Amino acid sequence: MARVAIVTGGTRGIGEAIGVALRDAGYKVAATYAGRDEAAQSFSRSTGIPVFKFDVGDFAACKAGVQRITKEVGPVDVLVNNAGITRDSTLHKMTYEHWDDVIRTNLSSCFNMCHAVIDGMRDRNFGRIVNIGSINGQAGQYGQVNYAAAKSGMHGFTKALAQEGAAKGITVNAIAPGYIDTDMVRAVPPNVLEKIVARIPVGRLGKPEEIARGVLFLVADEAAFITGSTLSINGGQHMY
Repeated sequence: MARVAIVTGGTRGIGEAIGVALRDAGYKVAATYAGRDEAAQSFSRSTGIPVFKFDVGDFAACKAGVQRITKEVGPVDVLVNNAGITRDSTLHKMTYEHWDDVIRTNLSSCFNMCHAVIDGMRDRNFGRIVNIGSINGQAGQYGQVNYAAAKSGMHGFTKALAQEGAAKGITVNAIAPGYIDTDMVRAVPPNVLEKIVARIPVGRLGKPEEIARGVLFLVADEAAFITGSTLSINGGQHMY
């Protein structure tokens, strides 16, 4: 029977590439999203992947969303915590709302979603959780104290939960992408983006499909001895 995978923030960018790769590998995929209904429905029509709208920063919404996915798609074997936002500014200009929005969506969502699936994984003695962190959670980034804190917290969360899940056949790993060719990165001013690419040894932005390949590796049944690890996919920009 095909394993069921949830990809949060799964209708665009890296999330879309992950969902399609999992689908092509034989998984039954459910993609979550928070807004842009028309784009999400278009994604679903073009890929055949069902979409579920709820706020991953809301604990109760995650519980209800996972229950619905379990009923309509099946018990969840794989969770990819990919949903994320940015609200960039230097600390002295950053509002509390922009701090809280990013922590809630990028970090609290990991707790919310993992909490919603962990009991089922423990009962079945199998689970694969992959948290999509960031190079900026490893190295920091000017103007991103909120984002860097959230992603760094995600890496610590990964290591702690990996220890809890290991005896139950649940692996928990992270991927830390560098700068990937997505709408979020393309929104960076061209002069700034040029400077970023200049610092990447391979000389280009990454591709969403390259992150998806890393996810496929970590969620495979054969990856049972890999847990608590962070896979950096950044073109050599930060060797950590």
